Amino acid sequence: MPLLAVRPQCRQSTGSPAPWGCCAEGEEHGSGAGDGVQADAAGAERMSPIVAGVLQAVQLTMADPSSVPVPSAAIGVGTWAWGNRFLWGYDPARDAELEATFRRALDLGLTFFDSADSYGTGRWTGRSELLLGRFCSALGPDQGQRVQVATKLAPFPWRLGRRGYRRAFEASRRRLNGHLQRVQLHWSTARYAPWQEGPLLDGLADLVLAGEVAELGVSNMGPRRLRQVVHHLAGRGVRLSSLQVQLSLLSPGPIAPGGVAAVCRELGVELIAYSPLALGLLARSGGESRPMPQGPRAALFRRLEPQLTPLLQRLAVIAAAHRAPLAAVALNWCRAHGAMPIVGLRSVAQAETAAEALRWQLSPEDRRDLDAIALALPRRMPANPFQSA
Repeated sequence: MPLLAVRPQCRQSTGSPAPWGCCAEGEEHGSGAGDGVQADAAGAERMSPIVAGVLQAVQLTMADPSSVPVPSAAIGVGTWAWGNRFLWGYDPARDAELEATFRRALDLGLTFFDSADSYGTGRWTGRSELLLGRFCSALGPDQGQRVQVATKLAPFPWRLGRRGYRRAFEASRRRLNGHLQRVQLHWSTARYAPWQEGPLLDGLADLVLAGEVAELGVSNMGPRRLRQVVHHLAGRGVRLSSLQVQLSLLSPGPIAPGGVAAVCRELGVELIAYSPLALGLLARSGGESRPMPQGPRAALFRRLEPQLTPLLQRLAVIAAAHRAPLAAVALNWCRAHGAMPIVGLRSVAQAETAAEALRWQLSPEDRRDLDAIALALPRRMPANPFQSA
């Protein structure tokens, strides 16, 4: 695992971040400092993965004190599985269990729920939003006020221009029965259609300025793109509320030196960690043989699980010290880096496991230990192909 160095930021000659769409991914537009990561190949050849991971963890602790993460107070709920039959085996006969899970999560203090208009497979497309809207509408007034609902709109190729999201937004709001506080761009188009992204984001900003939705967020953006978006939206008087990225002990890139976590802290953007349990891998104890999950996740588990013994052993020690489940330690690692993890829940038991993490936090020493192990792992979760620089 090589050490990471800063890569120049895309800038115009004025020194301000260049407007979105000015260059495609991988192209430079002048020079700047402070975002992106670039591997030091020579360093990679000279040191073992373990040593490199430790040194990266040391770099994190030697940063400017103002960049040290303030632990997140919250844990959110992801609803990707609600309607997804391909990966998660969704069965509409279990909708009552999902509603019970939703209510139990609220009782336990998990009040942020994240969805997307593309969640659901086949004829169940949009099912996640539909169920979430139904569950919210069944709450009493006091409970309903505690819930914060966010949804993501996919930048499909046919969604073009400043009004490209209008129909999608209205459809999502209908499925959610009006329970919608934050709208988010689901992924960045910077890698394949940089000209598409700007007008779509301007259209979402129009919704905020018109009072149709309270907040705006984005997903799957790296440091350079994030700076551009924050700068542009600020010029319109719109604050970017959040950024969602894949973040877990098996996808620690955002917390590496030069990563997007530090930029979020600098810019005042909430960092949200999706897949914080790595599709369930980080909730499995390493001491006993457990059956593989059904479907495509099995291949991923077989590829990654053999390397996890040192990580799972350290997680188990921390879990035992706090009398907590393994998953709670993995969630608290995200929180210790200032990110709100959104964990997928399909049962009351899973909600109770997630809520266990709210009663304690990782010590700085435990966080640094886990950082070193995570950054040294030779294999990680597959990166989101739409993640921008």
